[in-house]
Amino acid sequence: MADNPDIAFSDFTAMEKLQVIALTARMAKRGAGGDGVDISDLQRKVERIERQAAARRKR
Repeated sequence: MADNPDIAFSDFTAMEKLQVIALTARMAKRGAGGDGVDISDLQRKVERIERQAAARRKR
């Protein structure tokens, strides 16, 4: 959402909102482990959800 200004949190379904919140919490938990921890896999999952919501909004 930070990278895509065309999409708002209200564009997500309830399930997508829960998934984004859970993934963000997991990123924060991993980030607490230090700077060397890789969170790119979780970021890709969030980006995929954002793309789905953006595509649905365009229809």
